[in-house]
Amino acid sequence: MWFFDALASGFQHPTDPGRLQWFRILFATVLTARFALSLGQGGWDRFAPASLSLHLAEQRFGPRRARLLASIYRPALILRTIAALALAAGPVPRLSLLVALAGAAMELLYLKSPNAVRYTLLTGTCLLLAGNLGHGLRVEHGLSTANTWAQCLLVLITTDIYWNSAWHKLRSPQFRSGLYLAQWVHTYAQVREQLPYRRQYAVPGLVRRHSGNLTVRDVRLWHAVAATVITAEIALPPALLIEQTMPYAVVAGIAMHAAFTCLKPRQLITFSGLTLGTYVAFTA
Repeated sequence: MWFFDALASGFQHPTDPGRLQWFRILFATVLTARFALSLGQGGWDRFAPASLSLHLAEQRFGPRRARLLASIYRPALILRTIAALALAAGPVPRLSLLVALAGAAMELLYLKSPNAVRYTLLTGTCLLLAGNLGHGLRVEHGLSTANTWAQCLLVLITTDIYWNSAWHKLRSPQFRSGLYLAQWVHTYAQVREQLPYRRQYAVPGLVRRHSGNLTVRDVRLWHAVAATVITAEIALPPALLIEQTMPYAVVAGIAMHAAFTCLKPRQLITFSGLTLGTYVAFTA
């Protein structure tokens, strides 16, 4: 298996540089979507005068630094979106990547739960470590050691994300039993009409009607779903590395992340998009 050969050789095992170049394009596409979506639903008006976000920034950083953040905020939103587009299609991918990552890191200053930002920075760092990012939409195929280290690191990060997630789910009796998912869907079905941004969620009506009533049957159904998710998160990384099982693992991964994204499309577009994008790195 190429991954273990690469580890044994000190990352001198040749791989196809096109794998990381494809990931660069996918990474840039996901970031462009994330940055574009961040302009809506009040994102553009964050740190407006007399706003709550500006008040919280002043409490956290002090008035002077908060005003500085507010002054660069909108230009940074525009610049990082342009950089994300340029990362996919432009002639200077490494510079574009640095600007896009800096724009993403800015969100650490004001988001309450910046896990998506941290994951973006981790996967983006893998690209920074690649020796051959390619240029524009052109993908070069062949054998080279230029991207071996970065490709292995990307595989390790995705494996850690999946296995760490499975570990936390295994340690949660509420999730394992299916009660957490049953309660989430039930609550959403009750309050979805009162939510200010209903498009942030996309749970199908069929699911709400037939498994969102907190009955014993519903909890048992969600217990089976929880067990399936945990099993998939454990099995996906090795299955993606094995040539014979990779196609099935890709289909399973897409299905799982599609279900995740239905729960919170706007919040999970980055995680699901980037994670699925890393699948191209699992084959040499």
